[in-house]
Amino acid sequence: MANIKSSEKDIRRTKRRNAANSQNRNRLRTQAKKILKALNEGEKDSLKTLFNEYSSLLDKAAKTNLIHSKNADRKKSRMALRINSQAANA
Repeated sequence: MANIKSSEKDIRRTKRRNAANSQNRNRLRTQAKKILKALNEGEKDSLKTLFNEYSSLLDKAAKTNLIHSKNADRKKSRMALRINSQAANA
């Protein structure tokens, strides 16, 4: 346990940040799963809005250093490739 006042504050701050970061990571994963589910079920009309939300979440995560910016770009690119290949096959 911390003995210094600033260390105690750091611990509280870290708990808050960890909670926020894990919530945002879960939000990213959930959005990706929604897109993949829509792809599997053939719901083409909702894909565009889902992808826009997903890319927005990725950009926000990269902006706050939750994930690296190139990681966000790669995830957006790969998801777009999946969506476009599904559209080309149908």
